[in-house]
Amino acid sequence: MELYRDHFQNYKRYNIPRAQLVIADIPYNIGVNAFASSPQWYKDGNNDNGESKLAKTSFFDTDNDFNIPEFMHFVNTLLKKEPKAKGQAGCMIVFCEFEQQFMLIEQGKQYGFNHYINLVFRKNYSAQVLKANMRVVGNCEYAVLLYRDKLPKFNNNGKMVFNCLEYRRDNLTPKIHPTQKSIHVLKNLIQIFTDVGDVVIDPCAGSGVALLAAEQLGRRSYGFEIKKEYVDGFNDTLAKNVQTSLFQVDRKKKSIAQSNKFNFEQGVK
Repeated sequence: MELYRDHFQNYKRYNIPRAQLVIADIPYNIGVNAFASSPQWYKDGNNDNGESKLAKTSFFDTDNDFNIPEFMHFVNTLLKKEPKAKGQAGCMIVFCEFEQQFMLIEQGKQYGFNHYINLVFRKNYSAQVLKANMRVVGNCEYAVLLYRDKLPKFNNNGKMVFNCLEYRRDNLTPKIHPTQKSIHVLKNLIQIFTDVGDVVIDPCAGSGVALLAAEQLGRRSYGFEIKKEYVDGFNDTLAKNVQTSLFQVDRKKKSIAQSNKFNFEQGVK
């Protein structure tokens, strides 16, 4: 498990192996409206107290100009080449804002990712608590699964997987990033689209929770993050959780590890 404090464009200096799965939560390009529907817009979460220092700010200084073509080029380079065998192809999963899905689908075609599956994650809560004048508030997150020509590796014991999945809330993993994803959601996706020993890469790693999820499931994980505070938070807090995982893999005994039969949770309870 490696989280590099660097831009994913500089991947060549790290000699990273090709991935079975690239998974990323890219900037949503919502700029100064990042906290617009969050209680954090106001002091102590109460609009009677006036605006907080987060009002009219963005999550990241890159949240207005994230370069999708550069991202697609990276994925195309680091995702393993299309294999001859069926059921072994790699794929990428990109969490995104609703309207970004369509742009990602079109950009993906420019880099050989001709097929997609849209994914919806349904929460039992909503972050849009301040939109009191709305009768309908958002409780979903969105992602796009992109693949080249052959269907990606798919593990679900012969069961169907619906493209609308439950978003299980994560109350255990320390939160060190404003848009940190639930480790339960990430684990479910990693289990479905990779095997033990496969490589998972997150080019926009943030807190590195996707790397932690992959490592706890016995996958090899690599990520990039340009913000020092998130990399430090990962190294000081999240990375330590691997030591207590039940899914440890001895790299020197990979064949033995792959023979172990773990009863992974299928779907979301």
